[in-house]
Amino acid sequence: MKAYVFPGQGAQFVGMGKNLYDGNAECRAMFEKANEIIGFRITDLMFAGTPEDLKQTKVTQPAIFLHSVILAKYMGEAFKPDMVGGHSLGEFSALVAAGAMSFEDGLRLVIARANAMQKCCEKTPSTMAAVLKLDDKTVEDICASVEGEVVVPANYNCPGQLVISGTNEGVARACEKVKEVKGKALPLAVGGAFHSPLMEPARVELAEAIEKTSFMKPVCPCYQNVDAMPHSDPAEIKKNLLMQLTSPVRWTATVQNMLRDGATEFIEVGPGTALQGMVKRVNPDANAHSAE
Repeated sequence: MKAYVFPGQGAQFVGMGKNLYDGNAECRAMFEKANEIIGFRITDLMFAGTPEDLKQTKVTQPAIFLHSVILAKYMGEAFKPDMVGGHSLGEFSALVAAGAMSFEDGLRLVIARANAMQKCCEKTPSTMAAVLKLDDKTVEDICASVEGEVVVPANYNCPGQLVISGTNEGVARACEKVKEVKGKALPLAVGGAFHSPLMEPARVELAEAIEKTSFMKPVCPCYQNVDAMPHSDPAEIKKNLLMQLTSPVRWTATVQNMLRDGATEFIEVGPGTALQGMVKRVNPDANAHSAE
């Protein structure tokens, strides 16, 4: 069984998607439609911008979404998923690729999400850090022990890698505690505390956009971040998509559940190779590769 997985923020690179734009008329038309919807030529930033341009949340999220969804479209008949999943932002790409919403509606939601998250980032100085070499329970306990600041587990990526999220001070104090117990903490170059309570204003703002969007039953189950379980009911999908902003990404459990449910091949659709690496960390015997 084929599991198609879609990357999230951090997978972007300059030049992403240019081969699709140059090599296929249908892909080019989708990129141009996106430029129109977004209101500026995001393709210029994707193909020839600077890494700094691409790091802005309002650019990063639509750029990764476009690369992923248009690549799935380019695959045509070869794109036959038995199940899909996406890491954070990638969940939107997965849902569009699986037919749960239209390309245009998905892009508009991603733009609304990115703009709402950008506002939260500007309002409260906050950040994220990857914690390595420790088990999940130890990291959870460290976060809980930091008093007077927000710091929470945000991305359960794979065994031995958990990303924490919160205020600058909260994350800094948690990182110190990580080092005390011989773990490794790597600050991430992100604009804010994604998948934490600090994203609550963004969740409220996105709720309105999600409610107005038409969702259909996807062609296969979508494993969603909030509970790592397969979902096909449009009402459930909408609810989980909204909760995702302030809840942790349960990626380890997502991969485990896909394997449990019969996944024999993991295909990463979009920029980068991060998800393949995570899949291999969850199960070294898993067959994981890139669509490109």
